[in-house]
Parts: sequence; structure tokens; C-alpha cells
Amino acid sequence: MKDEKKVPKLRFKGFTDDWEQCKLGDVAKINSGKDYKGLQPGKIPVYGTGGYMLSVNDKLSDIDAIGIGRKGTIDKPYYLNAPFWTVDTLFYVTPRGTVDISFMFPLFKNINWKRYDESTGVPSLSKNTIKKIRVSFPQNNEQVKIGDLFQKITQIITLHEEKKHQLERLKSALLQKMFADESGYPVVRFEGFSDEWEQRKLGEVADVRDGTHDSPRYINEGYPLLTSKNVDNGYINYDDVKYVSENDYVQINKRSKVDINDILMGMIGTIGNLALIREEPDFAIKNVALIKHTSNFDYQFLFQELQTSAISKELLSGMDGGTQKFVSLKKIRNLSVMLPSENEQKQIGAFFKQFDSLIALHQRKLDLLKEQKKGFLQKMFI
Repeated sequence: MKDEKKVPKLRFKGFTDDWEQCKLGDVAKINSGKDYKGLQPGKIPVYGTGGYMLSVNDKLSDIDAIGIGRKGTIDKPYYLNAPFWTVDTLFYVTPRGTVDISFMFPLFKNINWKRYDESTGVPSLSKNTIKKIRVSFPQNNEQVKIGDLFQKITQIITLHEEKKHQLERLKSALLQKMFADESGYPVVRFEGFSDEWEQRKLGEVADVRDGTHDSPRYINEGYPLLTSKNVDNGYINYDDVKYVSENDYVQINKRSKVDINDILMGMIGTIGNLALIREEPDFAIKNVALIKHTSNFDYQFLFQELQTSAISKELLSGMDGGTQKFVSLKKIRNLSVMLPSENEQKQIGAFFKQFDSLIALHQRKLDLLKEQKKGFLQKMFI
């Protein structure tokens, strides 16, 4: 019988000893959360499986721990800074002896928790199940090294996330100030522009269509057929995309061909979500509004204006549908847009394009860091 692997693929220099296999209950104590309703408001945070809930005047632990769901969300452990309180659907796990919690946390992230789900309905875990999970631990000094690495990676990820959020918040504020309201004048303008903006209907300046209403036969491979759920935060999202044949692709695109610089807008579910087409598309659309680029407007300017709160408010007021809300093509065509001169449109569009590029750069860095962290988790643990 082949010996079980006792060392990780990737280690810090100087460590060669085998890792010791044990049960999680041997190196950690699994503690139960409690009802907080009898407590008074205070400064101690209360956590559930979804994260922070509120603050109270008492604590369950004065040492750091790891939260892991007892019921509901069981596969998303997170770090709990002491002092804290947890509700009864969230276990809090504390290390035993010399076990380093900064090592134990990424170890928890590396466990396939859904494998230990004990329920046929709402996912659930028990203390006994958690205690019996077999894990491998190195000596304490190697634990500390590994834990410190993952803390640093997490800090860098958090820093980039905050920078990205700051840029997004700044962009949101500028969108409200650099686009004119009903008065015809924006609060903030580039130097040299003073003329009143013109109010128009979107359908007057753009060719606004929608995708197919038919239900073509889906196939395993072919041309993507995008719906509103694939229009995501300025870009196309290919998650859960369905495919159609070349013949269906050609037929759909006779009516609603998407080209570079066109704008897509979600009509069902993710209403108002936008995607700017930045490269030659190879897909067809269904139940998505298509705003064709024309010479009447700068596409970057209109793409940004459609993200303003004024447009969102108008778009979402009095939506059609019951449980599944949707917005009609007529309503999208009747959206009120404010247009300045062509030169001012170009300046505003170029300004926000730079903003979007900077936000996208931070997102790419985040994605890379998260992939690197995932790779380390796979290689530095057994």
C-alpha cells in the first residue's frame, strides 16, 4: 500500500519534517454560539453565517477564533477578531495548545466543507463531524511562517479592494455632478463649456432595439446567446451562457446585430445593467436592449450617462411584471437623456473611460492576487 503524502508540494526553505496527521478536534475546540436577544446594545459585534449582524454588551470569546456555519452557509469560514458573540447557527473555533490560528484559518479555507454536509435540506454541520475531520499540521514554527504569509496576502487583497471601492465611490459621486439635471446644467464642468444641455428621448438619438423573443434550440457548442444576466457592470459575463447554432445566430442577428461601441442594457432581472461592446462580438442576444451607436452622440458619454442615478430612478419606476420584473423597450426608448455639445460629450466620455480603465486595472490585480492565494492554498497544505 502506497504511503500517504505527509509533506506539502511547496514549503519555506529549511523545513523538511513530515506533517503530523490528526483529527481537527485534537488541535481545535469547536464552540457553540448562543442567542443574543437577552443582551443590551453595546460595542461587541455579533456574527452569524452571513457575517456581522449588530453589537451587544457581552462577549462569548476574548480570544480570536474562526467562524464556521452550523446551519445554512457551512462552506465560508471567516476570521473573528475578539471580543465577539456568535449566534447559534455559527460555531466559533479556537486553537488548542500551541496551534497558531493564523495557520488554522487558511487550513479551514482549504477544507471542502460541503463534503461533510449532514442534511438533505438546509446544509448543516455538527460538532462531532467537525472534530473527526482529518487534517495535517506541521511544527509550530512552520505554522507561524505559513500563517504570516497568508495574513500578508489577505492584507494586500484587502488594500486593493479598498482602493477599487474608493475609485467606484468617487466615480459615482462625479457621475451625479458632471451630468446635467432638469435645469440643463451640471454642477461640475470642464473649463470652456457653459452652454445649456439639450434634453432628448433616448430613442430620438439612438436606434434602440432588443434581441430575439423566440426560444431557439440550445446546443452544447456554438455561438453564445446572451440574456440580461450576462450584462454585468459594464462588461459581458459569460457565466451560465447558452449556445445556439450558426443558423439561429445568423437569423437573430438579422434583427439585432451587435457591433463595437454599441451598448447593451438588461431588461429582465438585472434591469438597467450595462455592457459597452469594446471588441468585435461573436454572440447574439435575447431579452436584452441594444442601443446602437450613431453619430448623434459620443458612445462613451452615453454609456456613462446611462449609469447616473437619474436614469436608474426613471428606469426602475413603475416596472412591469409580477414576480419577474421587466422593463419594456418603449420605456427604454423614452428615457430622458441630457446632451451637451459634441466636444463636451467627448471630454466627459474620455474622462470616465480613464476612470473605468483604472478600476478595471485594480480588478485585474485583485483577480491575480486571489488566484495566487488559491494556488498557495493548494500547494502549501496537505
